[in-house]
Amino acid sequence: MVDVKRRKGESFESLLRRYSRRLQQSGNALEARKLRYFAAAPTKNKQKVSAIRRLEIRDKREYLARIGQLVDEPRTQKRR
Repeated sequence: MVDVKRRKGESFESLLRRYSRRLQQSGNALEARKLRYFAAAPTKNKQKVSAIRRLEIRDKREYLARIGQLVDEPRTQKRR
Protein backbone atom coordinates (compact mmCIF):
# COMPACT_ATOMS: atom_id res chain seq x y z
CA MET A 1 0.00 0.00 0.00
CA VAL A 2 1.35 3.39 -0.97
CA ASP A 3 1.13 6.02 1.75
CA VAL A 4 1.16 9.67 0.70
CA LYS A 5 0.35 12.54 3.06
CA ARG A 6 -0.74 15.95 1.94
CA ARG A 7 1.88 18.65 2.39
CA LYS A 8 1.05 22.07 3.75
CA GLY A 9 -0.41 24.22 0.97
CA GLU A 10 -0.31 21.38 -1.58
CA SER A 11 -3.14 21.20 -4.09
CA PHE A 12 -5.19 18.05 -4.57
CA GLU A 13 -3.94 17.66 -8.15
CA SER A 14 -0.28 17.63 -7.12
CA LEU A 15 -1.08 15.19 -4.30
CA LEU A 16 -2.83 12.92 -6.77
CA ARG A 17 0.12 13.18 -9.19
CA ARG A 18 2.55 12.28 -6.40
CA TYR A 19 0.37 9.35 -5.35
CA SER A 20 0.14 8.07 -8.94
CA ARG A 21 3.90 8.31 -9.39
CA ARG A 22 4.55 6.40 -6.15
CA LEU A 23 2.01 3.75 -7.12
CA GLN A 24 3.72 3.24 -10.48
CA GLN A 25 7.16 3.02 -8.87
CA SER A 26 6.00 0.49 -6.26
CA GLY A 27 4.70 -1.90 -8.94
CA ASN A 28 1.51 -2.67 -6.99
CA ALA A 29 -0.78 -1.60 -9.84
CA LEU A 30 1.07 -3.79 -12.33
CA GLU A 31 0.90 -6.78 -9.98
CA ALA A 32 -2.83 -6.22 -9.41
CA ARG A 33 -3.45 -6.16 -13.18
CA LYS A 34 -1.54 -9.41 -13.60
CA LEU A 35 -3.55 -11.17 -10.91
CA ARG A 36 -6.92 -9.72 -11.94
CA TYR A 37 -8.01 -12.61 -14.17
CA PHE A 38 -5.86 -15.34 -12.63
CA ALA A 39 -7.84 -18.46 -11.88
CA ALA A 40 -6.34 -20.94 -9.45
CA ALA A 41 -6.01 -24.53 -10.64
CA PRO A 42 -8.91 -26.70 -9.48
CA THR A 43 -8.19 -29.09 -6.62
CA LYS A 44 -8.09 -32.84 -7.16
CA ASN A 45 -11.46 -33.18 -5.46
CA LYS A 46 -13.11 -30.60 -7.72
CA GLN A 47 -11.64 -32.30 -10.78
CA LYS A 48 -13.06 -35.65 -9.67
CA VAL A 49 -16.49 -34.19 -8.94
CA SER A 50 -16.70 -32.45 -12.31
CA ALA A 51 -15.52 -35.61 -14.11
CA ILE A 52 -18.21 -37.67 -12.38
CA ARG A 53 -20.83 -35.05 -13.25
CA ARG A 54 -19.80 -35.09 -16.91
CA LEU A 55 -20.02 -38.89 -17.00
CA GLU A 56 -23.49 -38.84 -15.42
CA ILE A 57 -24.75 -36.27 -17.93
CA ARG A 58 -23.28 -38.23 -20.84
CA ASP A 59 -24.86 -41.49 -19.62
CA LYS A 60 -28.23 -39.80 -19.19
CA ARG A 61 -28.09 -38.34 -22.72
CA GLU A 62 -27.14 -41.72 -24.19
CA TYR A 63 -30.02 -43.41 -22.34
CA LEU A 64 -32.54 -40.82 -23.51
CA ALA A 65 -31.25 -41.10 -27.08
CA ARG A 66 -31.63 -44.91 -26.95
CA ILE A 67 -35.24 -44.76 -25.81
CA GLY A 68 -36.05 -41.94 -28.25
CA GLN A 69 -36.89 -39.23 -25.73
CA LEU A 70 -33.87 -37.01 -26.28
CA VAL A 71 -34.84 -33.48 -27.20
CA ASP A 72 -31.97 -31.71 -28.90
CA GLU A 73 -31.62 -28.21 -27.53
CA PRO A 74 -29.19 -25.78 -29.11
CA ARG A 75 -26.16 -25.43 -26.90
CA THR A 76 -25.57 -21.92 -25.65
CA GLN A 77 -22.23 -20.57 -24.62
CA LYS A 78 -21.73 -19.44 -21.05
CA ARG A 79 -21.76 -15.72 -20.54
CA ARG A 80 -18.79 -14.17 -18.87
